Amino acid sequence: MRRLFLALLPIVTLLSGCTSTDYDLVSTASIPPKFQDKDPQDFGARTPYNHNIHGVDVSKWQGDVDWVKVKGSGVSFAFIKATEGKDRVDARFNEYWQRARAAGLPYAPYHFYYFCSTADQQADWFIANVPKSAVYLPPVVDVEWNGESKTCRYRPSPLTVQTEMKRFMDRLEQHYGKRPIIYTSVDFHRDNLVGQFNDYHFWVRSVAKHPTEIYPERRWAFWQYTSTGVIPGIDGSADINVFAGSPKNWKNWVAAVSKAREQVEN
Repeated sequence: MRRLFLALLPIVTLLSGCTSTDYDLVSTASIPPKFQDKDPQDFGARTPYNHNIHGVDVSKWQGDVDWVKVKGSGVSFAFIKATEGKDRVDARFNEYWQRARAAGLPYAPYHFYYFCSTADQQADWFIANVPKSAVYLPPVVDVEWNGESKTCRYRPSPLTVQTEMKRFMDRLEQHYGKRPIIYTSVDFHRDNLVGQFNDYHFWVRSVAKHPTEIYPERRWAFWQYTSTGVIPGIDGSADINVFAGSPKNWKNWVAAVSKAREQVEN
C-alpha cells in the first residue's frame, strides 16, 4: 500500500497546499450555469458556477438515464449508488456504471453505511457486488445519520463511528487499491468527523450555504450544492456536485487515481 501512497503523494500535496475551496481554481467572473435548478440558492460570490468541473450522483430513483446526453450536457463525473448496509444492492447499479463507462464518463460506486452492521460485513458485501472494473474513480463511503430508517436508527459514539469507518475504508483500499472518498452531511460531520480523516478526500453536502460556512477547517474535494438540479438525460430532480479544482487539477487527479491499482500491483 506504500507504493500507492507514494504514487498519489504529488496529487495529495498539490491539493493540501491550497485552501479548502480554491485548490488551484482561478476566482474570476462566474461561469454561466450548464444546468438548471428548480430551487436555486444564492451563494453570492462563491457560487458553485465558479467551478468548471460538475458531476452528478444517482441511484435507482433516477430511473432511465441517457448517459450520452448527460455527458453532453457538461457533466464530468458520476457517483453511482452500489450498495447499502450488508444486504442491499441498488437495482440500477450494474446498468448505470456500464453505461456511464460506455459514454466515456468517469464514474465511482458509493456505499450507504449502516451502523447496525459491522464494518467487515459491509466491506464483504461491497466487494462481493462491486467488480474492480466498476471502480474507475475511488469508491465512496456515504456516512450520515438516517433518522427515517425503519431498520437502523442507531447512533454510536464518535470513537465507534471513526473506528468502524476506518476498518471499512481500509478493506476497500486494500482490495481496490484506491483510498475511498468520504461523503457526509452537516450534522454527521459535526458529531463525528471534525478534525478526523484529514488524509482522505471529502465530498460534502451543503445546499444552502457555502461549505466554508458549514464545515469550518474542512478541506473538501467535492461539494454537493443542490438536490433540485435539472440535467438533460435525467428525468426529475438530480443532485449536482462540483470538484474543488481546475480542469487541469481534475485531469491530473483522475489520471492518478485511475492508475492506482496498476501501481499497487507493480
